[in-house]
Amino acid sequence: MQKFLIAVVVVALLASGGCAGLSQTEQRTLTGGAAGAAGGAVVGAIAGNAGLGAAIGAGTGLLGGYLYGQHESSKQEAYQKGVADGYNQPRPPSR
Repeated sequence: MQKFLIAVVVVALLASGGCAGLSQTEQRTLTGGAAGAAGGAVVGAIAGNAGLGAAIGAGTGLLGGYLYGQHESSKQEAYQKGVADGYNQPRPPSR
């Protein structure tokens, strides 16, 4: 069991090191998947099946990370649109 958890942690660390060329959403998706797999493996080990727990946790983490990444991207786009609209407003005449 401990060897499995160590392997999951090593894989998560290696995967997070290769995130330099990914978008924010992709990074959050991978991070969520790795964290979900680790958490699922722990819960699964307690319940008696670490592999199944890791698989369920990874799937849940991937989905959660993806949805969070999409939400953050839409917030950033709305902010940038607001900034652009603010710059395009006509300025009042100076007195």
